[in-house]
Amino acid sequence: MLLKTFGWSFAITAIGLVAAWFYGGWEAFGVVAILSVLEISLSFDNAVINAGILKKMSAFWQKIFLTIGVLIAVFGMRLVFPVVIVAVTAGLGPIEAIDLSFNDPDQYKELVTDAHPAIASFGGMFLLMIFLDFIFEDRDIQWLRWIERPLAKLGKVDMLSVCIALIVLLISAMTFATQAHQHGGGHADKAETVMLAGIAGLITYLIVGGLSGYFENKLEEEEEREHEAEEEAKRAGKKVSAIALSGKAAFFMFLYLEVLDASFSFDGVIGAFAITNEIVLMALGLGIGAMYVRSLTVYLVRQGTLDDYVYLEHGAHYAIGALAVILLVTIQYEINELITGSVGVILIGWSFWSSVRRNKAIEADGGEGSTEVSAGV
Repeated sequence: MLLKTFGWSFAITAIGLVAAWFYGGWEAFGVVAILSVLEISLSFDNAVINAGILKKMSAFWQKIFLTIGVLIAVFGMRLVFPVVIVAVTAGLGPIEAIDLSFNDPDQYKELVTDAHPAIASFGGMFLLMIFLDFIFEDRDIQWLRWIERPLAKLGKVDMLSVCIALIVLLISAMTFATQAHQHGGGHADKAETVMLAGIAGLITYLIVGGLSGYFENKLEEEEEREHEAEEEAKRAGKKVSAIALSGKAAFFMFLYLEVLDASFSFDGVIGAFAITNEIVLMALGLGIGAMYVRSLTVYLVRQGTLDDYVYLEHGAHYAIGALAVILLVTIQYEINELITGSVGVILIGWSFWSSVRRNKAIEADGGEGSTEVSAGV
C-alpha cells in the first residue's frame, strides 16, 4: 500500500538527491534534503485539506487533480515561479536567469544577492501574514496555550494582522536604510524598494486569500444547490441528473483545490529563498516535496490518518512565522542556510511529538481525552 502510494515520490527523491550531489556535492545534497523536508512539513495542512475535498469528487475528477494538478503544482508553482521571482527582482528575462545560473554562477549570484532585499521583503510579508492570520484565530485545539489563548483574544480586533505586518515592514525598511547610511553603502536608496516589495507581498496574500474565499463560496453554493435538487427529486419521486450537478460542483472543487494548492505553494517557494538562492537546488527540493504532498493527499483519501496529529498544522504555521522573521532579518544580515532550515524542521518535529503525546494521553483516558491536551507548556 505504502509503496504503491509513495512509489513515485521515493523514485523522484532518489533522482533529485543524486542530481543535487552531482551538481554541488554534499552541501547541495543537504540543502535539497532540507528544502524537501520543509516543503513536506509546510504542506501537511494542504494535504489534509486536499484530501477532505477530494473525497467528495468522482474518480474522474480525482484523476484530473492528481495528474493535471501535479503539472500545475510541481512545474508551475515549484519550478517556474522561483525563476519568475528571480527574473523580476534581478531585472532579467526568465531564460536569461536560467542561463546565468548554469553558465555564469558568479554573476547570477551577484544579481540575486543585489535583489535579495526585495525578495526577502516580499516573501517575509507574505509568510508573516499567513502566520499572523493563523495565530490570531480562536481555535478549539491549541498547541502552545500560553501563547495562543491571549493572541486569539487580540485577534478579535479587525485588521490587526495587516496593521502589525505593516508596522514590521516599516521597521525593516527604516532599519535597512539606517544601516546602509551608517556604513556608507550605496543601498540606502533601496529602502523604498524594500517597502514596495513588502507591500506587494501583502497585496499578493490578500488577492490569493480572496480567490480562495471566492471559490470556497462557489463550492458551497454548488453543493447546496445539488443537495436541494436531490431532495426535491426525492419528494417528487423523480431521479435527479446527478452527473450534471456533480460535474459542475466537481469543477468548482477542482478550481478551488488549484487556488488552495497555489496559495499553499507560496509559503514553500518563498521560504526556500531563506535557505538558498540557487534555482536548481530550489527546483529539486521543492519538486521532491510537491510529489510527497500529492502522495500524502492520496494516502489521506484512502486512510485518513494524518489528521490525527492535530498539532502538525500549528507546527507548520510556527515554522512559517520563523521563516518570515528570518527573511526579514536577511534583508540586512546574513544567516546560515542550515540554521534556517533546521528551525522549521525542529518546530515540525516538536509539533509531531506533541501530537503523539496527546494521542497517548487520550488513549490512556479511555478515548475520552480533551482537546485541551497540549504540548505541556
